[in-house]
Amino acid sequence: MRATGESLLSSFSQGATGAGRANSATVAHQGTARPRLPRERLLQASVLLPRDIAYYQAMNTTLLAPPEAPRRGSLAIVGMGMTLGSHLTPLSRSHIEQADVVFAGLSDNIVEQWLERMHPDVRSLQPYYQEGKSRRKTYEEWVDLMMAEVRAGKRVCGVFYGHPGIFAWSPHKAIEVARAEGFPAHMEPGVSAEDCLYADLGIDPGTVGCQHYEAGQLLFYERRIDPSAYLVLWQVGLVGDRSLARFTTSGAYRQVLVDVLSQDYPLDHEIILYRAVTLPIQKPRIRRIALRDLPHVDVPTEETVILPPAAPLKANMAIRERLAALDKMEKEASSA
Repeated sequence: MRATGESLLSSFSQGATGAGRANSATVAHQGTARPRLPRERLLQASVLLPRDIAYYQAMNTTLLAPPEAPRRGSLAIVGMGMTLGSHLTPLSRSHIEQADVVFAGLSDNIVEQWLERMHPDVRSLQPYYQEGKSRRKTYEEWVDLMMAEVRAGKRVCGVFYGHPGIFAWSPHKAIEVARAEGFPAHMEPGVSAEDCLYADLGIDPGTVGCQHYEAGQLLFYERRIDPSAYLVLWQVGLVGDRSLARFTTSGAYRQVLVDVLSQDYPLDHEIILYRAVTLPIQKPRIRRIALRDLPHVDVPTEETVILPPAAPLKANMAIRERLAALDKMEKEASSA
């Protein structure tokens, strides 16, 4: 910075000298040339007052860099994807490597160990789960942990399995709080279980449509189901839990779910229980059973239930006729 300051001062001095030479004969003033001062007047002008000396002494002071402002904290929430080492994007990896501290909400211990090879300060969020403790309380603690470091001026990266914004309250809340307090915060997407599901089961949601529900919503609320589209139910292993303090519910709760679904699907309708792989050496778990058997099989929370369409798409003839009339009108207007 000292060299830069001296260079600036040198350029200022050269510019002033050059300007003095250029204006030694005449000085432009409001469009009128002023004659050069007599020699005795120049001698008088060369005598500097004390205030002038102080001014020029100040001009020769080395320029100093302004004090650095305290670094502001930031928050990046990234998705690890589902499969170890396969789904992490280069941008998400960059956020992890450049962070001061990394918080990990991952699905597998091995995945956490792999993350620890990428950063020296990885803090697992899993220990905050406890049987009998409300998951909402745990998720609030996660937000507090991440925000404490952001407020301390650190670059914080929260790493979550799959897509960090799907079935994940804490990442969304942490970003909301950070932005409300004026901190930069954003989310990077990741490969989700839904993405893997389409690939592993060969489902194209664009053919007949696809509905996604957290399974409990079908019990707690009056939701409309379209049996002509795919129905994907998440967290069936926890269906019916209102305490947010359990990690699983019994078959009796899944029987209630079957009773609700039987209003739109026959009991012998084939359904799929699916789990995406988390390690490259694994294969996806795919089980096919009748709807009536759902209460009698083990359904871990990480498994998803898919109901294929049970009815064909029904043509909406009234709307089709309306669209045909519009097509005819546009064709006639273009040919007129």
